Amino acid sequence: MRRLNVPLGNRSYDVVIGRGIVAGLVSLLPAAAQRVAIITQDGIPAEIVLPGLDVTTFVIDRGEGAKTLHTIETLVRGFADMGLTRNDVVIGVGGGMVTDVAGFAASSWHRGTPVVHVPTSLLGMVDAAIGGKTGVNLPEGKNLVGAYWQPTGVLCDFDFLDTLPLREMRCGMGEMAKYHFLTGDNLLEMDLEERVARCIEIKAEIVASDERESGQRALLNYGHTFAHALEIATGHELAHGEAVAIGLVYAAELGHNLGRIDVDRVQEHRNVVAGEYDLMTSPPSGLDVDELMALMHRDKKALGSGLTFVLDGPSGIEVVSGVDEEPVRRAMETMLR
Repeated sequence: MRRLNVPLGNRSYDVVIGRGIVAGLVSLLPAAAQRVAIITQDGIPAEIVLPGLDVTTFVIDRGEGAKTLHTIETLVRGFADMGLTRNDVVIGVGGGMVTDVAGFAASSWHRGTPVVHVPTSLLGMVDAAIGGKTGVNLPEGKNLVGAYWQPTGVLCDFDFLDTLPLREMRCGMGEMAKYHFLTGDNLLEMDLEERVARCIEIKAEIVASDERESGQRALLNYGHTFAHALEIATGHELAHGEAVAIGLVYAAELGHNLGRIDVDRVQEHRNVVAGEYDLMTSPPSGLDVDELMALMHRDKKALGSGLTFVLDGPSGIEVVSGVDEEPVRRAMETMLR
């Protein structure tokens, strides 16, 4: 078992990682908690035992179609029925969608109730459960409504990965792939558990330096602008990590079009995405360029006029705003071919 700390002053918390550690979840709960609202989904292989606490479990639907304000309303009305107070605790047990929803519901209830996350997917462990970003979707875009609400603890039990369906494992690998380009670490030399731990460390370091995404934290969105547009344009037939994998290659193509990186660096992106993780590097056929452009203009990361992307370049990964549409379209047309 290892403990990694996310240092945020009086809101710092530990991420506990290891195998067979879910039984120690109680150690991460607030001492004053008497009631526990567990938010999960059908089929999540997690048995949570919390002796002496009044536990109510809420099972939410699967899929991005359930990541809505309606789901939040259903949950918080359930909190009211169970008498949950701001001294109690919400626990999100599941993948990234569950921890996003659980975190947002906790942030809203009584203007802020403690939340602990137990991510059971690879994507949840390396990304969604860490850092306090919560949110739900609107028809107009992904994660447009949300809040920053840090958990009081995160527990990552690698035993959950042993039974994770292949597609969900690959989805997490798409999110993991971006970490290959954020630091100089050679993640390829690490086994999966070491790689997960290093990804968590990288994210914790970035979150600690920029909790509310005013600067460096935006780098964690590498590949995400195009990815979010793809998710919506495909009706979420592409899972998030699958879309991020394609988005990483797109960001490299766009960076090349803008003269920021050379063709060898673009190929390196393809090698990591397709070679190391065996993920798609091109979008599905039949997508409309104009629709994708409109979706990217509505992305929550847009800054002022023009489009905003996180792009590779001579100084590494950085935020680039005010990108003209012509190279964006050209890179997209290359990808769609």
